[in-house]
Amino acid sequence: MAQLAHPIDTDRLRLRRFEFDDLEDLAQIQGREDVNRYLYSEPRDRAATLEVLRGRLERPEEPGEDNVVSVAVLERDGDRLVGDFMLRWLANEHRQGEIGGSLHPDVHGRGYATEIYHELLALAFNHYDLHRVVGRCDARNVASIRSLAKAGLRQEAFLEENEFVKGEWTSEVIMAVRQREWRAARAKPTP
Repeated sequence: MAQLAHPIDTDRLRLRRFEFDDLEDLAQIQGREDVNRYLYSEPRDRAATLEVLRGRLERPEEPGEDNVVSVAVLERDGDRLVGDFMLRWLANEHRQGEIGGSLHPDVHGRGYATEIYHELLALAFNHYDLHRVVGRCDARNVASIRSLAKAGLRQEAFLEENEFVKGEWTSEVIMAVRQREWRAARAKPTP
């Protein structure tokens, strides 16, 4: 496990480690049916969210074999928790990571997910020296697929009806970017 060492500020957002005071806002996100629609999880009540939050707060500081950096996302102008994101990887020779997360529906459509993914990719490639990062999405979750694409990931696979989730067969899109692709894209001047 690992923790985000320092907050990361963008123009509009602050990404930081979770704090106990995030419980109410996190419960508002994790308790929603629309947030959980394309996830493996079901909506959580406050008590279940508290257990999830405690697990995040108890993670060691330093990376180990199986790592998840949980990231609380706040709007800078309101200092309200609006997102729950993560970077996950195994400390092995493959150096493969995964990014993902959820936003409160009140802030959908503002480009926040893409902004967050940009920062998580920078963390993955610059700090943890990962070789490749993926984002996995239910194929019906067009907004998440679009956000990952805007952050620089490309569709690598479409797995048709590969999982039985919440009583139905679902398809999965796997988006990916390698470190060298990400670095090359960032080196290009923007028009």
